[in-house]
Amino acid sequence: MDLFKQQKVEDFYEIGEELGSGQFAIVKQCREKTTGLEFAAKFIKKRQSMASSRGVRRDEIEREVNILQQIQHPNIVMLHDVYENRTDVVLILELVSGGELFDFLAQKESLSEEEATQFIKQILEGVNYLHARKIAHFDLKPENIMLLDKNTPLPRIKLIDFGLAHKIEAGVEFKNIFGTPEFVAPEIVNYEPLGLEADMWSIGVITYILLSGASPFLGDTKQDTLGNISAINYEFDEEFFCHTSKLAKNFISQLLEKDKKKRLTIQDALNHPWIKVMLLLKPSQFAEQSRGPKKSERRQLKTKRLREYTIKSHSSMPPNNTYVNFERFAQVVEDIDQMESSFISLAAAHDSLQENIDAMVSIYNEKEACYKEENEAMRHELSQIRYEFRKVEALKRSLQDDIQAFSCSLGAISNRFQERQSRFDALALELSNEVKWVQDGKSGLIRPHDLLPVLQSPIFMLPSKLKSFSPVCFTD
Repeated sequence: MDLFKQQKVEDFYEIGEELGSGQFAIVKQCREKTTGLEFAAKFIKKRQSMASSRGVRRDEIEREVNILQQIQHPNIVMLHDVYENRTDVVLILELVSGGELFDFLAQKESLSEEEATQFIKQILEGVNYLHARKIAHFDLKPENIMLLDKNTPLPRIKLIDFGLAHKIEAGVEFKNIFGTPEFVAPEIVNYEPLGLEADMWSIGVITYILLSGASPFLGDTKQDTLGNISAINYEFDEEFFCHTSKLAKNFISQLLEKDKKKRLTIQDALNHPWIKVMLLLKPSQFAEQSRGPKKSERRQLKTKRLREYTIKSHSSMPPNNTYVNFERFAQVVEDIDQMESSFISLAAAHDSLQENIDAMVSIYNEKEACYKEENEAMRHELSQIRYEFRKVEALKRSLQDDIQAFSCSLGAISNRFQERQSRFDALALELSNEVKWVQDGKSGLIRPHDLLPVLQSPIFMLPSKLKSFSPVCFTD
């Protein structure tokens, strides 16, 4: 972001005492050298690497700055300037020195609903400004509701800490699990799509605590608290709400509504009778509507419970010195950075070697797969060859049997042929002799009694009528 000035913030501001700290941020009072104006410098530790869980990601810091740059409202802290160095982004913010709202109210001797609505209405007006611009705070809680200056008749509310704030875009689903368990809405607990309605739930919890000094969903453990929120497990205990008006309880009930569509919107809350009517009532009129023997005793009881709640909530917070640890180990971080730079070449070599190993493993796997494929193909081909070989062997045996049978038949035929050939030769010889005899007879050399053997031969078997043939005398 170009608006992040890369100069040293100390060159332009005198950094003073610490005002507060968070997990990865610390707020210090500062004075602008050129104007002498007082501001608050919020030092946010940047996350140094993607693998690290320490510090805030730069895109998250940029989102917070972008939102703060769009905001200018009397009930919201204002951004003045932004600086950046190697380890921090420094937000120069409006100085809010009046402390937390709950701490201020807990120190009062008495508190009425009328006074409470004056502060609730300021919270609503700040949230209304945000919601009109589709900005959800997502971290509304007593620690983030500050007073600009408590030494005034009606201190001005300031909403602070926009580290979780998001711009809600139409048609874009947004889910996240974040915030302080005691104040988060059911849709956050159940990981459902989030919108502006989550802020209204938090306002309901804040109002409940402000009027009773008790937290509606707080359990012994974080899991118990989240379970109570998911189940909407709360009630208006008579011990805490015996002197609270029905309008106030109705206001809270309509904010602590699980169905987001039924939950009060910011405009609905501003127009709720409890907000509008209480602001119009005079103190004497409000006293007439109140119940109980003594107003001062009732109000004192409320502030006492609220004081007990604030003391308990502050004492239950773990020591938040993460930022201090960052500063304490700054030199260690520098040394680590140097070591990391010296390990870059080693990491590069390791990466190169790993790439080579991965390449070799890939080649090996590829070759192995290829060999397996070829082996499988060869195995299939060999199986096919064996099958064809068995078919050929069977065919060969069949042909051998046929050849043997044919040889036997051929031998028999050859024998018969030889037999017929010998008979044919004998017949041919006999026929030749007979033809010669006939020729000789034609020439007058054959006598009738010589013809009888010829006629009785097998080749010259004559019809039966010829058997009565009478010898005829052949003469010249």
